[in-house]
Amino acid sequence: MRSETPLVKITMASGNDRSQSTATANGGKVLPSSTTKVALITGITGQDGSYLTELLLDKGYEVHGLIRRSSNFNTQRINHIYIDPHNAHKARMKLHYADLTDASSLRRWIDTISPDEIYNLAAQSHVAVSFEIPDYTADVVATGSLRLLEALRSHITTTGRTHVKYYQAGSSEMFGSTPPPQSEDTPFHPRSPYAASKCAAHWYTVNYREAYGIFACNGILFNHESPRRGENFVTRKITRAVGRIKIGLQSKLFLGNLQASRDWGFAGDYVEAMWLMLQQEKPDDYVVATEESHTVEEFLEKAFGYVGLNWKDHVEIDKKYFRPAEVDNLKGDSSKARKVLGWIPKVGFEQLVKMMVDEDIELAKREKVLVDAGYMDAQQQP
Repeated sequence: MRSETPLVKITMASGNDRSQSTATANGGKVLPSSTTKVALITGITGQDGSYLTELLLDKGYEVHGLIRRSSNFNTQRINHIYIDPHNAHKARMKLHYADLTDASSLRRWIDTISPDEIYNLAAQSHVAVSFEIPDYTADVVATGSLRLLEALRSHITTTGRTHVKYYQAGSSEMFGSTPPPQSEDTPFHPRSPYAASKCAAHWYTVNYREAYGIFACNGILFNHESPRRGENFVTRKITRAVGRIKIGLQSKLFLGNLQASRDWGFAGDYVEAMWLMLQQEKPDDYVVATEESHTVEEFLEKAFGYVGLNWKDHVEIDKKYFRPAEVDNLKGDSSKARKVLGWIPKVGFEQLVKMMVDEDIELAKREKVLVDAGYMDAQQQP
């Protein structure tokens, strides 16, 4: 379980002030200041951003994250690795306000931070929600990626820092209705505004690589989950319900299409593939997947069965969770990533499900303490 830490504060510290620290967030050694790499991550507060930050800090990087301004702190996933910037000898993760819809902020922070690697993970990443807010989704996911690439191109032109490397987070949703298995050569057929926007971001990245010689890679990542997954994504929605039902705080779970099949892996494994792409001599595009496909119904069977429950006693179908255009089956062919990058997934499907259920049972236990003490309404869920 993650430890509780104070809310994260935002620093406007200059990225040119390279840390002289010899201790990482976990107490290990880092590279000397002259060779410390600097990474810039958009979407640092998300699931992937938090795991990638941990990975890079462990490798001795100085990490800068761009976050959107909000009246509420949304940094829960990185609180456990946050160190106050006033503790200059240890604080190697710094956060800055910016937004993919604001080109000026992107250019300013790239110029200020002077990163060696840029990881663009930010997005409106919920497929179903993209049907409800398609304009915003396209502006952030597609045009936002273009703004970041253009800011990088301008930075390189001005400074001559041609070694800067760029990673663009793609999605298996881009393949849409194209039959599996899907590889780097499989045609895209997006079935949602989110997927179409990711396709645009993919081709913007290819274009800037070919037109300007930028070291830019696309990682076409298939579904990757973890205990840090957002609670409105189907896998986490299931494991949260399992925990609450097991503890007695909930009785029903409402879902949509149970026959949708996905290639599910562990997010902590997938961020390693992102990093490996930017360590190669030449930029390229890679599919990252477990090469196994499971239906939502199979996920239910594993999750409920793990705690001795029958999912059929608790799950009901609600048509509002069906999408206007469904994606039936996604299953990746990651042979290129395995051969070129030497990457292989370490966490299997069943282990992933158990990991998520274990975490959410503990969360439900803490929630029950609040319910029993009268601080929470146990009837918020059916």
